[in-house]
Amino acid sequence: MIAALPALLFIALVHLVVGLTIAAVGVVMIRNVICVAQLAIAGWVFATRLRPESSAYGLWRRQEAFAPPVSVLAPAFNEELTIAESVRSQLSLQYPDFELVVINDGSKDDTIGVLKREFDLHVVHRSAPVALHQTRVKAVYASHSYPQLLVIDKENGRKADAINCGISYSRHALICVIDADSIIDPDGLLRATEPFMFDDGQLIAVGGSIRIANGCDISGGFVNRIGTPKGWVARFQCLEYFRAFLAGRVAFSALSILLLISGAFGIFRRDIVMAVGGYKHDTVGEDLEILVRMQRHMRELRQPCRVEFLPDVCCWTEAPANLKGIRNQRSRWQQGALETIVNHAKMLGNPRYGRIGMVAMPLMIIEDLIGPPIELVGYLVLPLGFWMDVISWQVAAAFLCLTAVFGTALSVGALALEERQLRPSPTAKDLAMLAMAAFLENFGYRQVNLLYRLRGIWQYLKGNTTWAAVERVGFARAPQNGAGAGPPGGLERRAAARPA
Repeated sequence: MIAALPALLFIALVHLVVGLTIAAVGVVMIRNVICVAQLAIAGWVFATRLRPESSAYGLWRRQEAFAPPVSVLAPAFNEELTIAESVRSQLSLQYPDFELVVINDGSKDDTIGVLKREFDLHVVHRSAPVALHQTRVKAVYASHSYPQLLVIDKENGRKADAINCGISYSRHALICVIDADSIIDPDGLLRATEPFMFDDGQLIAVGGSIRIANGCDISGGFVNRIGTPKGWVARFQCLEYFRAFLAGRVAFSALSILLLISGAFGIFRRDIVMAVGGYKHDTVGEDLEILVRMQRHMRELRQPCRVEFLPDVCCWTEAPANLKGIRNQRSRWQQGALETIVNHAKMLGNPRYGRIGMVAMPLMIIEDLIGPPIELVGYLVLPLGFWMDVISWQVAAAFLCLTAVFGTALSVGALALEERQLRPSPTAKDLAMLAMAAFLENFGYRQVNLLYRLRGIWQYLKGNTTWAAVERVGFARAPQNGAGAGPPGGLERRAAARPA
């Protein structure tokens, strides 16, 4: 019996390796089928949709009388490098009636000082009609130069509490949540509110595309020239954003199964957000969780609701320029997805919640719970199985094709949608660089991202809710020939982490 033990262990190991290989190949195939379907549906949407108004003047002339008032909420934490450019951009929005509420969430740097100097702020006495926030407001400021600007200086409570504070002080029926380190196209707000102008009462939220600002020429709060990042890490993210927004969210919006509007830019009905109690304070994925909770709330009230995604509405944000920033960002996204899945597990496979429960939630399970660890296991067991002579080279080649070849094809397809439908690359060289990045990202970057997502799963299991910040260079200080490469030595960075 003892002599036979090594043979039994070897047989068990063989079965384990073969089983994990089959699981990895199966999961990757399923995810690829989903991605191909997204790309096909997005292509059909772009081919059959009515083109939006290309002229900002024509858009204004047609919609000025119907545009509902909007409260733009911009939570800020340690944003001194970008806050002035961002606020100028938001104050320059082409919109008939809006207020801009900037919430300084206990910044440790000079964010509030920059705001005071740049926008001529003075203290005002303004009470909040409601109180969704949990931390103390230290002061409320208005501007002598910009009557639509309101700045709230509060103690740190993290992003969700900052947004809730903005909701508490806002006055309009629609709220637009935007990251303070992001820039919206001047006519973006007008385009994003257009669906609400002709709504029958079912629309609860609208989202827009997020674009990488690294490498762009930005001054005065405007994107003067679209550029391609110089660093490969930022280039890879450009392709990720194309896939996520131009394929994934366009398709899911068309199928009415959209679960996420990016925290960098989204418009919501204030009454529905307040009805569900505002943003959740004890999650690191507040943007995903709030939209899932809003749709759950409407379904439980048996009221029809829908969410729209507008790919032509563009918000520019600075992407992490190094792997440390990617690690913090992706781990946080993964952890937030798991928190949302667990908090709303009741919806999974429940016909009461319609397509959200029957389709969207299972897809999120595949993408965020099963997919990352199984695919990573595939990269580990295939070489082992090949070395043990239990996995053929044909199986290894098939897995490589499913990951690298399919991944490249999907990225190129999303890039083609961008080039054909929205904003083409400024030069042939830029396009070639992005096409090269579509191939290279499958060899190292993709696998590292899987590790970071596993890190997010581990953080969730440990109950770690610390907000790890992402280093920023800042729009004004970023080198105009490619911010994605990172700052030169000695350039100031924003790197403080949010307190737990």
